[in-house]
Amino acid sequence: MQKNLFFLLFLTLSLSALEIGKTAPEITLSGDAGGRLDGSSWSSSELKDKVHLLFYVDPDKKDLNNAFSDAVKAAGLDRSRFASVAVVNMAATWKPNFAINAALKKKQEKFKKTLYLKDMDKLLVSRWGLDDDNSDIVLFDREGKVIFYHAGKVDEAMTQEVIKLIKEKM
Repeated sequence: MQKNLFFLLFLTLSLSALEIGKTAPEITLSGDAGGRLDGSSWSSSELKDKVHLLFYVDPDKKDLNNAFSDAVKAAGLDRSRFASVAVVNMAATWKPNFAINAALKKKQEKFKKTLYLKDMDKLLVSRWGLDDDNSDIVLFDREGKVIFYHAGKVDEAMTQEVIKLIKEKM
């Protein structure tokens, strides 16, 4: 009986996790579950037609990958073929939502080419298996398939690898 329960748990986790070379299970952030800063819905099915770099960030870890983000910006990538998305894991922090919302609006004004989203219920953690309370980086090709995933701090070598991968897939 215990083996069967363990197998079912493993199967459930493996079905929900991101797999390199596969399209991520579709997720919609809307209403109480989150979405765009203006309140409209967002669907992961939008991660197509361009190479998309998705940041999934605990607000308490927002600065962890600033060097990586700065390097990607400095790479001068063609925005007609590349897009960035920042999803904030709103449930991962003690900080009040009104304070995070104010900070996000300022970031959206400053970084107009990045789409900022809110995940109120850790849907990307539960459905995609992203690391909670961390800074996750997911890269999608133009077909919406996952081509890179990393949780935690991105070092210089990995930064160069990701930029090279983005350029190859654009």
